[in-house]
Amino acid sequence: MSKIIGRRKEQETLGKILESKDPAFLAIYGRRRIGKTYLTKNYFKDKGLFFHLTGIQDASLDIQLQNFAVEFSDVFLKGKELPKPKDWFSAFQTLRKEIEKIPKSMKCIIFFDELPWLSSPRSMFLQALEHLWNRYLSETPNVILIVCGSAASWMIDNIVNNKGGLHGRVTKEIRLLPFSLGETEEFLKDKQINLDRKQMLELYMCLGGVAKYLSYIERGKSVAQLIGEICFSYNAPLIAEFHKLYRSLFHQHDEHVEIVKALAKFRSGLSYQELVKKTGLSTGGTLTKRLEELKQSGFIAEVPLFDEGERSHRYLLIDEYSLFYLTWNAGVSSLDLQSRGPDYWIKQRNKQSWKSWTGHAFECLCLKHIEGIKAELGLTAVQTKTSKWKYKTSKGSKELGAEIDLVIDRADQCINLCEIKFYEDEFSIDKEYAEKLRKKRECFENVTKTRKSTFLTLITTQGTKHNDYYHSSIDQELTMKALFLK
Repeated sequence: MSKIIGRRKEQETLGKILESKDPAFLAIYGRRRIGKTYLTKNYFKDKGLFFHLTGIQDASLDIQLQNFAVEFSDVFLKGKELPKPKDWFSAFQTLRKEIEKIPKSMKCIIFFDELPWLSSPRSMFLQALEHLWNRYLSETPNVILIVCGSAASWMIDNIVNNKGGLHGRVTKEIRLLPFSLGETEEFLKDKQINLDRKQMLELYMCLGGVAKYLSYIERGKSVAQLIGEICFSYNAPLIAEFHKLYRSLFHQHDEHVEIVKALAKFRSGLSYQELVKKTGLSTGGTLTKRLEELKQSGFIAEVPLFDEGERSHRYLLIDEYSLFYLTWNAGVSSLDLQSRGPDYWIKQRNKQSWKSWTGHAFECLCLKHIEGIKAELGLTAVQTKTSKWKYKTSKGSKELGAEIDLVIDRADQCINLCEIKFYEDEFSIDKEYAEKLRKKRECFENVTKTRKSTFLTLITTQGTKHNDYYHSSIDQELTMKALFLK
């Protein structure tokens, strides 16, 4: 078995399935190139008989069935040719008969990969799968049936929340997310790529924790060089990835792209009504469904606003690669890059706009790694609610508004007001900034009328100088170390 990096909770789930004496029906979903197939194959391929069929994108039913015949022949018939089945019912009857020959002491793992491509319209694949599971495999204790797909919304609607013959049949589900920062560090170290944590942080803010994207990283190069080669050089591997990614995941991908484009422009996110105005998508069914699909696929997050009711929230784009592409890559063609030269990204990175962008990206990163932040604050056992807070003054008012990047509302009658700062070196608080922080806390306490104790918590990359202004304003301090906790 090839080494599996990270994925500890997922491996625990797979281990329990393997040890069980009951049949299992497992659904795995997650975005393109996240490592779903790698995890499944490398965990199960030596655990018993392993049959793996991958759907072919945009292929006809005949081609999908021919592919089944080839894979079936290799696993069950030692290469002897199997005539192409006439339909999926026939294919699965043939599969079932071979499964029945396997000793009950041996696990039989049936893995249908890229299920949405197998289950094309009028293919009757899902109906045949329902019959196979409900009539036969659900009563075969040594069978593990695994279905997998990149289109998370399709998998949830058609498998996990199926209202037909597969209703309630899935025994386990795994939503595979990108590597965390800690898992990314583990992945790079396994490849003997030596980057300090500051460089890893910058790399993650640009590419996220997508296993395939990280596989392009080469040893002996700085992150600035690597991003330039992977995203901006002529024929760079990720230069056309953005539209391929959304097209492969969503049927109405143009509408999803409009949403993430709108969110990429607003650091504080957008409300539902603001998204209606920015995208032109209709309220109710269309926009609501697209937002839910993007959430299920891990591209956006729905973040509540502190003390404004359960229905008050903002949508944020939290997918690192999408945020990076829409800010820096969009509109830059391969031909443009060819004329701009190999140092194009190095020059872009030295601009003030890069410093501004990294602040936004670092905030999103902290939101995604909130468990590490809570652990570093000693809040693992404390019930908390995470939110943002923004106070806008009325037009013409002399009163100042305020915004808190991250609010951690605690059940122990305390609130952490987190100020998030991405800084190249050690951060230093001066008199002006200390006064700004004091007014922020004061504004929060006055407007929300909270009776809880508030702690100003500073989250930086490299730490903060402990000068007089630091001691007079900061209650707690975290560095990027908290984001690397596993």
